[in-house]
Amino acid sequence: MNASSGGTGNKSDGDSLVIAFDDNRLLTELFGEHDRNLARIEEGLGVLASSRGNKLVITGKPKARAQADRVFRDLYQRLKSGLDVTAGEVDGAIRMSKVPVGEGDPGPAGRQIRTTKRAIGPRSPTQSTYIDALMNNELVFGVGPAGTGKTYLAVAVAVQMLLQKRVDRIILSRPAVEAGERLGFLPGDLKEKIDPYLRPLYDALYDTLPGEQVVREIESGVIEVAPLAFMRGRTLANSFVILDEAQNTTPVQMKMFLTRLGENSRMAITGDPSQVDLPLGAKSGLRDALEVLENVPGMATVRFTDADVVRHPLVTRVVKAYNARDRGLLDPRGSDE
Repeated sequence: MNASSGGTGNKSDGDSLVIAFDDNRLLTELFGEHDRNLARIEEGLGVLASSRGNKLVITGKPKARAQADRVFRDLYQRLKSGLDVTAGEVDGAIRMSKVPVGEGDPGPAGRQIRTTKRAIGPRSPTQSTYIDALMNNELVFGVGPAGTGKTYLAVAVAVQMLLQKRVDRIILSRPAVEAGERLGFLPGDLKEKIDPYLRPLYDALYDTLPGEQVVREIESGVIEVAPLAFMRGRTLANSFVILDEAQNTTPVQMKMFLTRLGENSRMAITGDPSQVDLPLGAKSGLRDALEVLENVPGMATVRFTDADVVRHPLVTRVVKAYNARDRGLLDPRGSDE
């Protein structure tokens, strides 16, 4: 049988689940080169997957089979929509399959961020919560380790809202803390000195918009990428404003930035409290704001953990190792106690 929503049908037979697909042309992409996607899903969910024509036989425990069914349906629907399936998409679908879909919950397909270059969906439950928060709140704090998609998703949502004409401008900012007193010794004018510190923001823009459009919008002022110091004295109306690396702000700088919010604007503030580059003993403006604004209406805080790292799997292991060391769980040789 064929289910109209996903183009697949399935039936259970003892310890196996058979999934039938209605478009054989997509199966090569679904399974991956040399069936690498199948292998990734098998390892991630503890199932066995074997293809027979347009059918896929999933063997394993009932819960794992149901999760695998959800993964393959989500990925297959993505392909039918004309989107690609990368290793990252497979890993994200595996993560999402382990979280029950609540009643009325649209799932990952209902949280697709549409930009000119790609459609971006959540790759972890926390990312799903974060996308919801960005869509529905005027001020959102995304807090957690590197590689969890905090800045990337904020930029993607900002681009979508710009394309939908829900905002007129995107303003991206970072504190150039690393530059400090060394800034004057770098070659070039002020823009050339500052740009390296803003590069991650440019990278996210170029991943969601064509290069020529990014250049055009920056030249026209529709998209502005600027260091935090340039925000003083401004009122940012009809804008989506993102402050990245917010852990490197002082409390005074953070208050200054927060009070720039103007009519019909949104703010996303991202940072990793464990990577503060401020002088020793200086309090982070991010930590201070999270304490002061905890119960302010209209604000949402989404906290990521090392379980949400969506970069190379080794990055997850690196973050976990450092976190374990910081909690005193590693012996001097670097192994678990």
